[in-house]
Amino acid sequence: MKKITFHSHRTYNNSDQENRPAPASSVMPEWYVKADRYDIDDETGERVIYPDGAKHPTFKACPALFDFFAAGYVLKTPCNIKFIEQDGHPGVATEVGFQDFCIPRTSMKQFPTPEGHHEDHFHWSPSWAPGLPDGYSAIYTHPINRFDLPFMTVAGIIDNDKMNTPGLTPFFIKKGFTGVITAGTPYLQIIPFKREDWEMDIKLYSSEEIQQRHNDSYNTFRTPDGGVYKKTIWSRKKYK
Repeated sequence: MKKITFHSHRTYNNSDQENRPAPASSVMPEWYVKADRYDIDDETGERVIYPDGAKHPTFKACPALFDFFAAGYVLKTPCNIKFIEQDGHPGVATEVGFQDFCIPRTSMKQFPTPEGHHEDHFHWSPSWAPGLPDGYSAIYTHPINRFDLPFMTVAGIIDNDKMNTPGLTPFFIKKGFTGVITAGTPYLQIIPFKREDWEMDIKLYSSEEIQQRHNDSYNTFRTPDGGVYKKTIWSRKKYK
């Protein structure tokens, strides 16, 4: 098993166990955890049984979705961060002792602003930085599928086998958001991967071949109650 080492860059990390880096699987959002695996009738609250006798899976049954939620590790906010909006512009107030963690920054010219977010934005100054084995890099991204968070972190890739010092990570805050991002909120998801060279190829099919491929896929995977992909193809990914 490969090892990722998170190097501390703030003395307050020494006494803070709760907000240290953690496997992404340990901070799955509550709405995902509570979601039903099969369709539920909105009126009765009972599981729906369809005419074919099957229970139809929801997104909760999709291993591909789970894999991305649980991929890699997360960095979490080390303190409470209060955001206010005045005259159409966002402002921030960070707890004493953590002022250098979240800082306003000037607009990134020519960089598009995510829809529904302020053009004025901020950056995280991470208090941890990963070190990876030779030949490995890391994807830094907004926590996967966390559309419920009131900010959007900008993504990037760093060759963390060659450096383990934190950079500044820009993020945008949602318009209209006034409130507190609490300590322990995931703000970055870090996914290690092996650097390899790739070459693209394209394979075309006739209409008959496409239809046959569709039929084969449907007959294999669209069985009552689902679960074929997880049982026959899926491999568990481990991040400890």
